[in-house]
Amino acid sequence: MTLVAFQPTSKGAPSRRGVKPRREGGIASYFFVAGYTVLLVAFGIFPTCYAIYLAFTNDRGQFAGVNQFSKVARDYRFLPAFENIAVYLVMWLVLLVVMTVLAAVALRSWVRPGMSSLLRFLFYLPGALAGVASVLVWLFMLDPDVSPAGKLLRALGDNSFAATLNPSHLPVIFVLIAFWTGAGGWIVVMYGALNNIPDEVLEAARMDGAGRWQTARQIQIPMIRKWITYMSILAFAAGTQLFIEPQLLQTASLGRVSSTWSPNQLAYVYAFQQGDFNGAAAISIFLLVLGLACAGVLVTRSALFKLEDQ
Repeated sequence: MTLVAFQPTSKGAPSRRGVKPRREGGIASYFFVAGYTVLLVAFGIFPTCYAIYLAFTNDRGQFAGVNQFSKVARDYRFLPAFENIAVYLVMWLVLLVVMTVLAAVALRSWVRPGMSSLLRFLFYLPGALAGVASVLVWLFMLDPDVSPAGKLLRALGDNSFAATLNPSHLPVIFVLIAFWTGAGGWIVVMYGALNNIPDEVLEAARMDGAGRWQTARQIQIPMIRKWITYMSILAFAAGTQLFIEPQLLQTASLGRVSSTWSPNQLAYVYAFQQGDFNGAAAISIFLLVLGLACAGVLVTRSALFKLEDQ
């Protein structure tokens, strides 16, 4: 039998000498990531590189510098589209972060386990619908003549479908649609993050006299801040890509909603109505830079990738 010598470390914990560290995973780990890597290259990295190429060239493939960017930036539809998406993103991110975190904390700490499981399942159901199907559901809900909430819509002054789709209402409508379809999945994620908090920590807080709200505010929410940052980054990236909702509402309203309400719609018009793929690529690069800048700020300020002290 081989004896292994233990030697105390600087922290007083025993260390093993003469034992080689064991590598986890091995060759099998490469197979697990291979499929994702192929898809990432094919549908992520390659299209991005191709878009960058198009954005810096003209329709003859000649280098054009920043001409494509200046051309789309001077378009009278460019600033309104980005202003629309900015208002939408602020409302969407605030509502998503506040409501999903509060809902997850409530389900974790204030609701019985059986009821919590049922509610999480119900919250997740809307996310199972495809984007088009969810918008069609909301087309029904937004028409005062057929909506179950017709009385509420009329009380708010919306006596017709056209009145409901007033341009000033659109950011709120799109936020409600996005929250209805996407919040349930994030509630489940936040709930899982809360489950990683050791019970001993929560018990110590209770013994110190902390109530449920104090425990949530001072312990639970700070301990899942990296998950909140992760959610914010992905939600921001998804929000900048808003397309299906305004496009379907534009069709259903017979043109009452602008066909270039969002930057993605404007890029679609450039590419498939004007045949200007270079201009469309330039708009997509604007969105890419915007998303990367936001992600960079959130990652830096939150220390998202910093390892916790052992």
